[in-house]
Amino acid sequence: MGMEIAISVAREETRVAVLDNGLVTDLYSDRAKDKDFVGNIYKGRVAKVLPGMQAAFVDIGMEKAAFMHVSDLSTDTEPGDTLMDSEDDDKGAELPRPRRQTLKPIEQLLSEGQELMVQISKGPIGTKGPRVTTYVSLPGRYLVFMPNVDHIGVSRRIARDEERARLKEIMKRLRQPGYGYIVRTVSEGVKEDDLRADVEFLHVLWQDILKKRDQQSAPSLLHSDLNLSFRVVRDLFSKKVERLLIDSKEEYDAIRDFVQRFSPEQVSRIQFYDKEESLFDYLGIEQEITRALSRKVWLKSGGYIVIDHTEAMTVIDVNTGRFVGKRDQEETILRTNLEAVKEIAYQIKLRGIGGIIIIDFIDMEREKNREKVYQALVDAMASDKARTRISRISDLGLIELSRERVREDLLRAMSEPCRYCEGRGYTKSPMTVAYEIFREIRRIGGLGEGQKVVVGAHPAVADLLQDEERQGIEELERRLSTKIIVTPDEKLHLEQYDIVVL
Repeated sequence: MGMEIAISVAREETRVAVLDNGLVTDLYSDRAKDKDFVGNIYKGRVAKVLPGMQAAFVDIGMEKAAFMHVSDLSTDTEPGDTLMDSEDDDKGAELPRPRRQTLKPIEQLLSEGQELMVQISKGPIGTKGPRVTTYVSLPGRYLVFMPNVDHIGVSRRIARDEERARLKEIMKRLRQPGYGYIVRTVSEGVKEDDLRADVEFLHVLWQDILKKRDQQSAPSLLHSDLNLSFRVVRDLFSKKVERLLIDSKEEYDAIRDFVQRFSPEQVSRIQFYDKEESLFDYLGIEQEITRALSRKVWLKSGGYIVIDHTEAMTVIDVNTGRFVGKRDQEETILRTNLEAVKEIAYQIKLRGIGGIIIIDFIDMEREKNREKVYQALVDAMASDKARTRISRISDLGLIELSRERVREDLLRAMSEPCRYCEGRGYTKSPMTVAYEIFREIRRIGGLGEGQKVVVGAHPAVADLLQDEERQGIEELERRLSTKIIVTPDEKLHLEQYDIVVL
């Protein structure tokens, strides 16, 4: 048995488990009530043009009409041109000019009743409707696809020139002509095949959206941000996976159709699970989830480990559990420590624990035994995808290890205290991050005619930039005589952002 993926779909949440030789290695969940509308793409109809505000209201089929400012309108949307046509895109969509200089007033660009494709950039809040833009962006795993911008940009957070050049070179080979791509910060060091898979995936997605656009009447939803099942197929369903089990017929059919289009050779490994017993019980996953959320985890020998999360680090304590006779005490302790090593490595990976981890093993007298335990831990962590550094056992019987945070840890994801601050108890405020972005943009300096700056930021930061701090953006646009497009990106941490010059 190699790698397997199990997807369990219920009305209230979708859960995904990745198994390796029957052991759960990763867990993900997506709850229906956490959904929002940012990133959704609609075929809308212009309900009202407001020349005084240089804005328009667009009916997208929601209770409140969406608001769009002239700056969110790409200049290839002219009256009579009901929508940006995919053929036009192939000729290389005209790059929008800096707004201050040549952009036409909104009443010359839009007329009431006109249909156009828009994407929600800011969800509805209180009495306000959502805010929309015609600059569609589709985030993939490594790339953001921008169908109506003809340019390849690399996130400025990737600093090394040779890496930037490598990524740009690869993207020139892979791109679909006339379409734009932003290479996200996470692409650093990524192989060409992975980028190719992303390009193909996003292209299929975009073709789906265009097909729906041509078939449906406005207002209608053309695309909502990928649900968990599709993200898993995009990010994890590789040749290494022996089977993908899904317990929902509807989801099974949808995923089969989708995979059929961009890697038909993998379809045979997608299986519908319809037994009486629930999928997660059948594979023993529920039991593993319970263990992964417990503070105390028992070992077969009767010993146990205790896992505590503190502000600065995660502390793991190893205990023998029962009284150990004097005679073979050292042997028993060594055995318990070695058994604990396997369980600790497994729990760290499964729980997604990152940062500094201190392990307090049971004291061993002999140097040789300490070395064995250290070596066993190094071996057990070797298969970990996250970067780790492990120190030797100290005089106090402690091992320090640091592990890169790859994703939010399970305890935080499935329980209440702040799951966001990574144990610090706070994050930078959206305002602080917004001002960092301003500083970063100022550093860019002189830009050529028609160049644009695209900022990808966490929705909370993007909201601020589009709203309270709009003046700051406008001042920068004047100063650099350029256009700044702000796109909310769900996948970014509050403190992360991507800045790209197109």
